[in-house]
Amino acid sequence: MKRKLSFSLYWLCATLLLAFALQHTVTHAAENIEIEQAHLEDSSEGYRLSATFAFDLNRGLEDALTRGIPLYFTTEIEITKPRWYWFDAKEIVRAQTIRISYNVLTRQYSAAITGSLQQSFSTLDDALSMIRRPNRWVVADRNALKTGQTYDVAIRMQLDVAHLPKPFQVHALNSSDWRLSSHWKHFTYTAERQ
Repeated sequence: MKRKLSFSLYWLCATLLLAFALQHTVTHAAENIEIEQAHLEDSSEGYRLSATFAFDLNRGLEDALTRGIPLYFTTEIEITKPRWYWFDAKEIVRAQTIRISYNVLTRQYSAAITGSLQQSFSTLDDALSMIRRPNRWVVADRNALKTGQTYDVAIRMQLDVAHLPKPFQVHALNSSDWRLSSHWKHFTYTAERQ
């Protein structure tokens, strides 16, 4: 009886450890975009976001891409003015989406920023470089931020499954392969004029 009880206890502990390890692996895989650097720059057009991201596509995402399913990466930025008397005021909330796709006929990858720039690339790594090191985009007009005021800035990037066709959205929500995102990166910025 004791032997059966200890054997059952052993298997219960082993099963719990395995479940914990798998949960940790899935959680880790869900957050594997790293924001290497991010800051705001003042320019004549307005305030630009400069950011660099580090990530690789897993095998499932590469397969989906080569089968003609485009991938969408959305970068979000929130610029908030801290207030001592009330909740912080969100001054700026912006997002930019970059679509990456593969053309089977031409064997070329293309990356396009929604509503503007589109480029073709011969390799996947070259196409991903446009997402990993995007162009500095204007996130706020010159008059949107008050000179001398310090703002809290938060930025993140994620694989945006909301842009996928509906049947793929259901699959993506149930698959850990499609969970690719970063944590929010926070920093402060004091608005200045050139």
